[in-house]
Amino acid sequence: MSTAPASGPRESKPSQPEQPKPRPALIFDDPLDQQSADDTDRGWGERAPAGGSAADLARFLDEKPPHHI
Repeated sequence: MSTAPASGPRESKPSQPEQPKPRPALIFDDPLDQQSADDTDRGWGERAPAGGSAADLARFLDEKPPHHI
């Protein structure tokens, strides 16, 4: 058995040092000036107004309590 290392191409590591990741920018805006998802009807799970009697019936059936089946 031979103890010599196998010959062949080897991968070499790049000689450039790894650059650090840029830090995220700090934002000093007032968060209360922005509208949150809870401030909208969509944030509370409301549908966009569709109009029409078929849409009204679908909403009625979707929102009917289980004891009214």
